[in-house]
This record gives sequence, structure tokens and C-alpha cells, in this order.
Amino acid sequence: MRILLAGASGFLGTRLADVLVSDGHEVTRLVRRAPGGPQERRWDPAAGQLDPVVAEADAVINLAGAGVGDKRWNDDYRRLIRTSRVDSTTTLATTIAGLPAADRPRVLLNSSAVGWYGNTGDRAVEEDAPAGEGFLADVCRVWEAATRPAEDAGVRVVRLRTGLPLHRDGGLLKPQLLPFKLGIAGRLGSGRQWLPWISMADWLDATRFLLDRDDLAGPVNVVGPNPVTNAEFTRELARQLHRPAVIPIPALALKVVLGGFSHEALTSTRVLPGVLTRAAYPYHHPTLPQALQAALTTP
Repeated sequence: MRILLAGASGFLGTRLADVLVSDGHEVTRLVRRAPGGPQERRWDPAAGQLDPVVAEADAVINLAGAGVGDKRWNDDYRRLIRTSRVDSTTTLATTIAGLPAADRPRVLLNSSAVGWYGNTGDRAVEEDAPAGEGFLADVCRVWEAATRPAEDAGVRVVRLRTGLPLHRDGGLLKPQLLPFKLGIAGRLGSGRQWLPWISMADWLDATRFLLDRDDLAGPVNVVGPNPVTNAEFTRELARQLHRPAVIPIPALALKVVLGGFSHEALTSTRVLPGVLTRAAYPYHHPTLPQALQAALTTP
């Protein structure tokens, strides 16, 4: 397939681009700078500008967006989190919708997040649950709505409600490794909040699975089948690193360090992969111990 990839330089995008190329696909990366070769094309999502290359694509995958946990949240960074997602999605979806029917890609895989559900407490939710409350839920609502022009034009749209991918080089795991290794880590707040994790191998393969499944569309929870609480996650990571994890991090300390993101870090989101389960997606790492072992040992 000829695949157009936005967000190719990010934590997930770099790995996805590599596996898609290894699968034999032709991957063109969208970049905001001058292209560095024939496999890159320039775009400016803030201005709604996109190279006509989209008309040559069989599929479009959009992972673009400022990192949620990369910086301490303030008002400016909140705006960036929102606009970087909505602008990129709007630009792609409206461009796709404006093409002649014969030139439109067959599918748009657009990133979203389990933040859609807000705080679910101990209640397990699947894809049919409504949007929750809070900043990330609001972002996900407008983010997903921005895909509608492509959907209305008859393109299959999959909204990837991604959980917390586990890999030692980024995401949830990377910032925790040093304090765990130093023995100064512990649960966040009460530790009772649920974490919808997924192994990196399963995130990559689930995305490829959804790329090929013409019968699947709409929101898909890209998470592991067995969510755990923060306390359970902490105990298992400590066990695998052979370190203690007995120093809980109070909510007040998180607020000082993370700013507005502290509320989201303490949110309980118990999400199940309803669509993937019913579609018989074959998980490589269905349990947290398996996923963490892979995350800590796989390059």
C-alpha cells in the first residue's frame, strides 16, 4: 500500500513507519520543514496546507499531536495539545473529502486517546461509552469530530483510542525507570486509579490489523485486555526491576511537578478493547508482566 503518515517523528510514529516499510508498504512522511528526500512531503496543518500527495495514497495514518506528558501543563501548553491535534486532523480530513471519489484513500486511521472516557472510576468501559468530563475528554471529543468530513465522504475512518504504550524509551515507562532503579518510586496518589496499558508490539500490530480490516471502523480502544491499577502496575514494575517501590507520591507533589497534568495522571480509566476482542485480534502480551518484560528487554 501507499501510506501517508503524519506524526512520523514521534514516539509511536517512528516505530510504526519502520514496521510498515518492513512489511513492504511505501510510506511517505508528512513534515513541517523542508522535505529531506522523496519519501517526505511538507505540510502546514496550522494553515490548513497539505501537499497534493494525499491523492496518491491508499491509506492515511495521522498520529500528529504535541506530547501530553512531555512538559508541565500551563494554559499555553493546553492550547498546543488541542490545536496540534485538531488542526492536523481537520487538514487531512477536509483535504481527503475534497478529492474526487476515485482519488480518495480507502482508510484514515486517526489517533485519539482513552482520555475520551474521562474518569470512569472502577467502571469498565468499551467503545460505546460516551465522552467523559475533563480537559483530555474535551480534546478527544473535538479531535474525533474533526475526522467527520472524511467519514461523510465515504472513507473508512478508524479512531485509535490509544492507551499507554509500554516501551523503555518513551511514553509512560521512560520517566519512571530512574526513580524506580534508585528505589525512590511508588504508587501515584492512592494507587487505586486504573491504567489502560498496551505493549508496544501490540500497539504496532493492532494498528496494522486495523489498517487491513475493511470491516472495522469508528472508535477502537487500542489497549491491553487486562487493565491494572496504578498500585498493581507499580508493584509489577518494581518486581521486574528488582527494586523496592514503597514511597508513594502524594497528589500535592504531583501537582507541583506536573501542573495541570496532575489531575489527568490521577484519573482512573478502566478501558477494555471491545472491538479488538470481538475481531479476535491475537495479543502478543495480554498481561502486564508479559508487556513489561517486553518493554524492558526489546530494543
